[in-house]
Amino acid sequence: MALRRRVPGRGASDLPPGGDAGAAGGVPFGRWWRAARGRLGARLPARLRVLRPRYPRPGRRGVRRWVPSVRQALLAVCWVLALLVGLIGYGYQRTRIPADLNAFATQQDNVYYWADGTEMARVGPVDRQSMPLDRIPTDVQWAVLAAENASFYSDSGISLKGIARAVTDMATGGDTQGGSTITQQYVKNVYLSQSRTLSRKVTEMFIAVKLDRRMSKQQILDGYLNTSWFGRGAYGVQRAAKAYYGKDVSQLNASEGAFLATLLKGAGLYDPAVSPANHRRAVARWKWVLDRMVTIGRMSAAERATYTVFPEPKPPPRPAGLSGQTGYLVDTARAYVSAHSGISDEEFDRGGYQIYTTFERPRVQALATAVTQQLAALDPAQRAADRDVRVGAASVGTDGRILALYGGPDYVKQGFDDANIGIVPVGTAFAPLVYAAGLRDGVLLDRDAPRTPVTPDSLYDGDDKAAVTTPEGPYWSRDGKIVRAANDGHRSYGQITLREAVASSVNGPIEQLGMDVGLDRVRRASIDAGLLPDSGFGAQTPDFSLGTATPSPIRMAGAYATFAADGVHTAPYSVLRVTRDGERMPLQSPAVTHPFTAEVAGDVTAALTTAPGRAGTAGTALDNTSAWYVGYTPKVSTAVALFRIEPKSQQLEPLTGTTGSRVREHTGSSYPAAIWSHYVAAGT
Repeated sequence: MALRRRVPGRGASDLPPGGDAGAAGGVPFGRWWRAARGRLGARLPARLRVLRPRYPRPGRRGVRRWVPSVRQALLAVCWVLALLVGLIGYGYQRTRIPADLNAFATQQDNVYYWADGTEMARVGPVDRQSMPLDRIPTDVQWAVLAAENASFYSDSGISLKGIARAVTDMATGGDTQGGSTITQQYVKNVYLSQSRTLSRKVTEMFIAVKLDRRMSKQQILDGYLNTSWFGRGAYGVQRAAKAYYGKDVSQLNASEGAFLATLLKGAGLYDPAVSPANHRRAVARWKWVLDRMVTIGRMSAAERATYTVFPEPKPPPRPAGLSGQTGYLVDTARAYVSAHSGISDEEFDRGGYQIYTTFERPRVQALATAVTQQLAALDPAQRAADRDVRVGAASVGTDGRILALYGGPDYVKQGFDDANIGIVPVGTAFAPLVYAAGLRDGVLLDRDAPRTPVTPDSLYDGDDKAAVTTPEGPYWSRDGKIVRAANDGHRSYGQITLREAVASSVNGPIEQLGMDVGLDRVRRASIDAGLLPDSGFGAQTPDFSLGTATPSPIRMAGAYATFAADGVHTAPYSVLRVTRDGERMPLQSPAVTHPFTAEVAGDVTAALTTAPGRAGTAGTALDNTSAWYVGYTPKVSTAVALFRIEPKSQQLEPLTGTTGSRVREHTGSSYPAAIWSHYVAAGT
């Protein structure tokens, strides 16, 4: 038997992985590893042998070899925790409190530009004024703490529960700003950016802990209240008190302080002057803040019971530089930036942005002139029906650019923007959208039959009082009567083509067509054309096709622009680009869809054509609360709405008697058409 030569100084079990087993005695790797592991364990003190590696687990077979024991699992957890503690300690030691605060003193105006690149308006600067903590009422301080960080005076600058919640939110794609303490928010306000990243959040927490050890709680709260954003361009609670209540912060009571505390959650969502939805949110959170103050022992239940009426803030001031139509344009552009960029309202209010809009100054001026000239014929001093008459108008290009707006007589005098209003029924100007739905989707005449195509030459009953039918038979109203069409002036037309019905605004055929197409399909087609899903469509009853929806003039102009663009819809947009310090900021591109074929769009245009290169139609609401004209040239669509609003109730009033007309129905309906004609004649 041949003897194997042993290499002096090295045993067979000493071979390294991948060594020449044959040349050194042929010891397999497995045997070498077990021997090496055994010697490692033998060298360890007895109390540390628990750390020696024994994985995969010996004495077990199959999958069980790879299932760790309880001891191994605990050991792994200990190693992970030790590593985590080490990383946190390293990060904490490496993080430094910045030497400089955010450069509030260098804040700039936001500058808006016309489509041709010339300056349109400057908005700013940032409104701020520091106020010592001892001048801020205790109730106001605790309203803020109750809303944002009730444990402020006892925490170490961070909240473990808040951190856990923030980590969970980040891991699941939620809001990374949740769970911040007052100290963390102060750090973010004065040292860091507003970016929503994990690295910024970790840095914020490290600085917050160090700052909490360096500064007193009073100093931190003082800094927080004087640097936080409260909306309306106001930084700090003193300027917020001026902006919302017109008085010094020292004069605020707990109820007013509770409202200001709600704004810290997001002023863009809680300023009551912005929208009814904002008002509802503000009232609900105001109540919650007051209740929270009772819960944490900073207000008695008896005092809480005295605050039953929401402390309505005053309307926001209107800067003089935004007079005329400029303010409406600026508000529209700002809203677009807020909805279509990554710039928060807080960041935007800090200024320094350049906003290049789509608005064309000659068109804006021509539209305002056309409206002013037409409304000059009103005599509100002599006729009550001529009072409170308002006009909203908008021009939208076939490429989606909002070219001109008319929001009211003067932004400083009337801040509410009638070009964006969403409470005025569009009336029979809705008919082309019903027509387009029929041409695209066909009709369902029998419940179990396939849908039947319709053409512009399809015949419908144009007689007044013709019964409205469904595939099952006549449509019955809730009072047990058959619903019948009502044409303007109760005129009957006999059998009439759909093209003629749309061109002449004959109600009966349009109402019946809507029922044949299906009102859900009509609604879908109008949204595809450009109306918003929340355009106040109302109940889907036969009069739905006669324009119970309440889209804004911008959206109606955009919908008709779809027909002018051969069936291609580009969502209306008011901003071309946004820059800051020469850098272009991200801005979403407008959505482009193809809801209708060029043939369908062409058929609609043919029915609406009033002169070569011009198409349009008038519209009136069934209750005579509005009059419209929507028309387009090959490149531009314009919608004009005329209506009355009672100032106190903010409810629509009938136009009956407006302009001195003795006709009870549809008075004032000629005004929108005249405005449109004068505007287009100006060369726009």
